[in-house]
Amino acid sequence: MAKLYVNPLPVRIWHWLNAFGFVLLILTGVQLRYVGQIDLFSFHTAVVLHNWVGFVLIANFFLWLGFYLFSDKIKVYHPELSPAKYFKASFRQMQYYGYGIFRGDPNPHHVSVYRKFNALQSMMYQIIMMIVVPIQFASGVLLWDVARFSAIVERLGGVRVVDTVHVLIFIFFCGFIIVHVYLASLGHTPTAHFKAMITGYEDVDEPGAPAQH
Repeated sequence: MAKLYVNPLPVRIWHWLNAFGFVLLILTGVQLRYVGQIDLFSFHTAVVLHNWVGFVLIANFFLWLGFYLFSDKIKVYHPELSPAKYFKASFRQMQYYGYGIFRGDPNPHHVSVYRKFNALQSMMYQIIMMIVVPIQFASGVLLWDVARFSAIVERLGGVRVVDTVHVLIFIFFCGFIIVHVYLASLGHTPTAHFKAMITGYEDVDEPGAPAQH
């Protein structure tokens, strides 16, 4: 196996801040939603922690966005412009995740510096980072101070609508984290991808070497 540097330090810092931050948001969010039924924190602590962590993650998001916009690493997110190639690659990846991996088939996606994500990951991460996450942050800010943003909240349908959107995305992220951790364990060893997000180096098959799986 060769080592390929695919996760620069800014990306690793962003990733782990984001990971721990979202876990804290989920825990405090559950506490706020089920007051009196779950007692992980006091209500006041949960509110303060939820707000502060939320703003830290908003700042973290813009640091992530700035890094990719102003570096050549943005190529990692460049979409496949040929629909035929994209759907073919996506179908092969779904076959691999669906049953190929259980038969010992090699992963059809080969990691490179500018092709870190397979077709499914690339599209999913673009939707999450450029649509879902901003909506969640925006709805969170509106709920943080409903009085200040009352005009915007009313235009969007009221507090109940904004809160429902926020909660639905919260549920989505609960599921996403579980799936994300599972898929991250599907490297050539269960911890390979986790180590790569700590050291920056991904283990890849050397040219001409048989694929390991």
